[in-house]
Amino acid sequence: MKELVIENLKLEWTEALAEFFEQTNLKTNSLVVVGCSTSEVRGSKIGSDSNQDIGNLLFLLLMEAAQKNEVNLAIQCCEHLNRSLVIERNIAKKLMYPEVNAKPTLHAGGAFAVAAFQNMTDPILVENIQADAGIDIGDTFIGMHLKPVAVPLRLKVKQIGEAHLTSALTRPKLIGGARAEYRTDI
Repeated sequence: MKELVIENLKLEWTEALAEFFEQTNLKTNSLVVVGCSTSEVRGSKIGSDSNQDIGNLLFLLLMEAAQKNEVNLAIQCCEHLNRSLVIERNIAKKLMYPEVNAKPTLHAGGAFAVAAFQNMTDPILVENIQADAGIDIGDTFIGMHLKPVAVPLRLKVKQIGEAHLTSALTRPKLIGGARAEYRTDI
């Protein structure tokens, strides 16, 4: 890939991640789900033009930001693995997410998930999670893996490469109706 394209992707993604973590203000050990279509980043139809170099670049920058912000990651695979997630074994065990038997490949899981599987310490796949926040690069539909009340975030960065970028934070459900008093510290 051209050096200018790589530099632009780095800049866009780094800026998006900084703003995401600033807006979410996540607590230590929160779980963040991220889905990414490298095909969409390249301007192609999702699932048609996967690129491992882009997957590696974007995942490594994400992993660095996650470590800095002390959060855990769950990386969504593509539909060919039923949108299962790459997650560290110890996190899955702690959250009681059962392991499923598969591993991502370039055309079944996607380049971003392959990068996660290759760079995490002890990665496994799980079928479902309930994340505290999430980022979606290329309309991969991470919403199924967010806690029930998702609140969209409006980041200044609207795309990574050619891919549409969205993100969300979750909040606890408000219950109890008109008589309830709600906490403001969560």
